[in-house]
Amino acid sequence: MLAQLDPSFEPSKPLFLTAAFYKFVSLPDYEHKRDSILSFCESQQIKGIILLAKEGINSTICGEEKNVRAVLDFLKSDPPFSDLQHKESWTQIKPFRRMKVRLKKEIVTFGVPGIDPNVTTGTYIKPEDWNALINDPEVVVIDTRNDYEVELGTFAGAINPNIKKFTDLADWVKNSSALQQNNSKKTKVAMFCTGGIRCEKSTAYLKNLGYDEVFHLQGGILKYLETIPKKESLWQGECFVFDERVSVDHSLRPGQYYLCRVCRQPITKEDEKSAKFELGVSCDNCFDQTNAEQKIKARERQKQCLLAHLKNTSHIGDQPG
Repeated sequence: MLAQLDPSFEPSKPLFLTAAFYKFVSLPDYEHKRDSILSFCESQQIKGIILLAKEGINSTICGEEKNVRAVLDFLKSDPPFSDLQHKESWTQIKPFRRMKVRLKKEIVTFGVPGIDPNVTTGTYIKPEDWNALINDPEVVVIDTRNDYEVELGTFAGAINPNIKKFTDLADWVKNSSALQQNNSKKTKVAMFCTGGIRCEKSTAYLKNLGYDEVFHLQGGILKYLETIPKKESLWQGECFVFDERVSVDHSLRPGQYYLCRVCRQPITKEDEKSAKFELGVSCDNCFDQTNAEQKIKARERQKQCLLAHLKNTSHIGDQPG
């Protein structure tokens, strides 16, 4: 089936299942869960990252299908995660090279005290009902992701707040003319993000500000792409993901982008034509942000990465920690 969808598919290469999931749930003992989760993931040769905090869990993991499903079953055997839901995609590219379980203050950093999706959040809208909602002229549709994510793709008609990081969204909300109430009529707001987790907090924030009709896409863009046929889709472009795939297309296959190893911004083969581009050293986004000495160090790092690749080993600089 994948061979019919993707001309680059090579039957001789292994196929990996990627599962993305999160859940806001009270975890007072989250520190004590780390070791057992990490140990089980490693026993299943799973790679990826799991974030744990008092407010819940946030993760993307990848591996052979039976191993990924074993990890999901292991997590669901713990009562707080019994109804854990996930999004799936398939790839021949290994999105991760390590397995990490990290303890955090928040599973997604918003930076506004008192925002708790376990207490209040917006109304979930299933992917099947999302098109009708955002086609409503009375609804303000907001892409809550960072500017470099939005640049790769977004929903038709969505507002781009042009934020550098998610913690900037709260200030944008307070100052946005698009969210001003007109003629004493409450503004209807629909928000979306990659997997849904950022909207849990952004919609909770709007609810706390007094907005009554606040909605968000359940499961995020990834669930929408997984659920809605392309011919019925209002999605335009590719979706940025925070792993080695960089982006996925509407069929959830790895897209055309890869990461500049210096600034971590997505770039394409077309960007390589720039005079400022040098593989592993600079791109248009970061050329003017590093000096000559830093570029020399980057060239040496790129050389070591290439040598490691030729020896079929990994290099510490291949992927961020």
